[in-house]
Amino acid sequence: MARDLLDHKLLFVTGKGGVGKSTVAAALALLASQRGKRTLACEIDAKGNLSDFFESGPTDYEPREVQPNLYAMSMDTEASLQEYLRLQMRLPAIARIGPLARAFEFVATAAPGVREILTVGKPVWEVREGHYDLVVVDAVATGHIVSQLAAPQSINELVHVGLIRQQTGWLIDILGKKETTGLVIVTTPEEMPVNETIELAGRVEDETDVALKGIVVNRVLPELFGRGEEEVFEELRQPAAVGALDDSLGSPVEPVFEAARLAVTMRRTRAGHLDRLRTSIDSSIPLLYVPYLFMRAHGFRTTRQVAEALSAELSY
Repeated sequence: MARDLLDHKLLFVTGKGGVGKSTVAAALALLASQRGKRTLACEIDAKGNLSDFFESGPTDYEPREVQPNLYAMSMDTEASLQEYLRLQMRLPAIARIGPLARAFEFVATAAPGVREILTVGKPVWEVREGHYDLVVVDAVATGHIVSQLAAPQSINELVHVGLIRQQTGWLIDILGKKETTGLVIVTTPEEMPVNETIELAGRVEDETDVALKGIVVNRVLPELFGRGEEEVFEELRQPAAVGALDDSLGSPVEPVFEAARLAVTMRRTRAGHLDRLRTSIDSSIPLLYVPYLFMRAHGFRTTRQVAEALSAELSY
């Protein structure tokens, strides 16, 4: 299944805030473009920073090429509504939709699912029209993704005839095709992100038609020391050995041993969370591991390194 991830037409990438969701979305889009696919990276939150990961400058509703084969855009509710009215309702394009936009805000507030339809509809429409080989959506966080993905079905259950029913019909068809559309959850090997991932995996299966196709575990610590090295460190931490090393090196060595112990403890604690994640979800869902990069800021270099890590995972 991991090998087939980039063979989809539409991938939604979600995750708890702070786990690196946008980094992974950008990296998947970059990797797909490097493999020859005409790819669109679509940022749902227009206040986000997806463009930072390509160091391409701000993006807007109109897709533009930021790397060879790779295009990026940011969602804009008013622009999306105007495009929807022009393409689906056959209304002429107008410079500003002012009163209509305010009416839409009123309807969207009163009828849950309307705003989500408009947001999800844009990347799904790009897939329907075949403009790109793959659309990667930097989607909303885990707390909101289910309602967004389930919105077309919710509207369909309320409206049984007419134009709206027709419009939600093709959305549901594309979202529900497992060979076309998939969800990727990004997590880190920590208690809260893993808990949210396990909960979300169950909700996605129960409440949406979108298939969970992979979980990316970000910031995985390497195993620096094995049990043999740990035994050596413990012997060297004996008072006599520490004193001899301090005298020999001319500086205290205890902080070094403490750092080694901390690294081992963190690695084992995180490994425990990963074991729980693996045993709590369907065994057919692949886990893709991205190592901790120890970088202070994100940018294209980070995106490229994460893409390389994902490429290695997808090659197994």
